Amino acid sequence: MINMIKLISRVYSLRPRLSASYSVTQSVIETGKRPKTGIVMLNMGGPETTDQVKDYLLRIMTDRDMIQLPVQSRLGPWIANRRTEEVQKKYAEIGGGSPILKWTNTQGRMLTEALDQMLPESAPHKHYVAFRYVPPFTADAFTQLERDGVQRAVIFSQYPQYSCATTGSSMNAIADFYKNRKIPENVKFSLIERWAGHPLLARVFAERISENLHRFDSRVRDNVLILFTAHSLPLKAVSRGDTYPHEVAATVAATMSALSVPNPHRLVWQSKVGPLPWLQPYTDDAIKAYAKQGRKHIILVPIAFVNEHIETLHELDIEYCDEVAKEAGVEQIERVATPNDHPTFIAALADVVANHLKNGPKLSNQFLTRCPHCVSARCQSSKQFFKQLISGVISE
Repeated sequence: MINMIKLISRVYSLRPRLSASYSVTQSVIETGKRPKTGIVMLNMGGPETTDQVKDYLLRIMTDRDMIQLPVQSRLGPWIANRRTEEVQKKYAEIGGGSPILKWTNTQGRMLTEALDQMLPESAPHKHYVAFRYVPPFTADAFTQLERDGVQRAVIFSQYPQYSCATTGSSMNAIADFYKNRKIPENVKFSLIERWAGHPLLARVFAERISENLHRFDSRVRDNVLILFTAHSLPLKAVSRGDTYPHEVAATVAATMSALSVPNPHRLVWQSKVGPLPWLQPYTDDAIKAYAKQGRKHIILVPIAFVNEHIETLHELDIEYCDEVAKEAGVEQIERVATPNDHPTFIAALADVVANHLKNGPKLSNQFLTRCPHCVSARCQSSKQFFKQLISGVISE
C-alpha cells in the first residue's frame, strides 16, 4: 500500500491542477479516446450558489428515503421554504456555495488517472458525478455514461459507511432512472456500496489527526480528546437495523488503531433535522459537557465525510469551534480536514476500485440483505433491480 501511495503522489504531481469546471468529456474528445470503464461517484451534493438552496432543500425534504415526515408532500415544501433564507446565509458565510462538486471532480480525476496507470487493460477510465439533490443528477450521469459507450460501469458510493438514507437513496434513484428506460446491453455494471473498513481510509484520517495533535503543546498533547463526529440518524432508522452506526464505529476503531496514540476518543453525532429523536450524543452537547468535566483541549474529526461541505465548513468550524467551544470555555479546539485530495485518500479510492475490478464481487450479499425490520417495498424492489441489472438479466 505504501507503493500505491507513492504512485498516486507521482501521478498527481505530473498533472496540472484543473479547475472545478473542467469537463472530463472534453478531455476524452481532446485525446480521441472513448472511456472503456466508467466510475460513477455517488453523493448527496450541495448547492454551488445560494440560488440553488431552495430547490436543494425541497428535494431533501420531499425524499422519503432521506427523511420521513407526516403529510410530507405538504410539510416538506413548507420546511424547505422556511429554512431557505437561513441556509442561504450559512452558504454565504462559507463563500457562497458548496465545494462538494469541485472536490468530487478533483477526486474523480485523480482516481481515474491512477487507475489508468494501475489497470491499463480497463483504461481509459472516466469518472461521472451523480448527486441526489443538485446537478449533476443521477439521470445526468447515467445518460452521459450511455452516450460515451463505456463497456464497464462501476457504481461507487462516496459515503464510505452505508445508510439507507444516503447510499440507499442513490440506489433507489438509479432504479427509478431505469424503470421506464431500456438498459444498455453493452454495459457491464457492478456496485461498491460501502468501504468503511478500508485500511487506507483509516490511515488518511490517522494522518490528519496526527497533524492536528502537533498543534497542541506537548504538555497536553497526550490528553487531547479526539471527538469523531458523523451525521446523525433518526432512532427509528437505527431500530430498523440500518448498518450506518456500526460501520461508522468500525472506521473510528480502525483509525485509532492506525493512529496508535494514548489519547481518549469518543464518537458523537451532528446535523439532526426535525423534531423526532436522533442518534446521540450530539456533537455540540458533547463539547459543552466535556468542557464542564475539565476537558479543554479537543480535536473534531468528521469521520463520515470525504470532502468539505456545509456541515464541516459551517456547522463544525463556525457553529461548534468558533461559537459553542468558546462559550463553553474550551481552551483549544482543532478541526481535522476531510480527506479531499490527500494522496493517501486517492490511494484508498484507487485500491477500492482496482480490487473491485479485478476480484469483485460485482454485487455484495451485504447490499442485498435488507434490514431486519425493513418494511419498505421500495427498498425491496430496488435491491431486486440491482440483482437483475448486475446479473445482466433484466425483466421486461
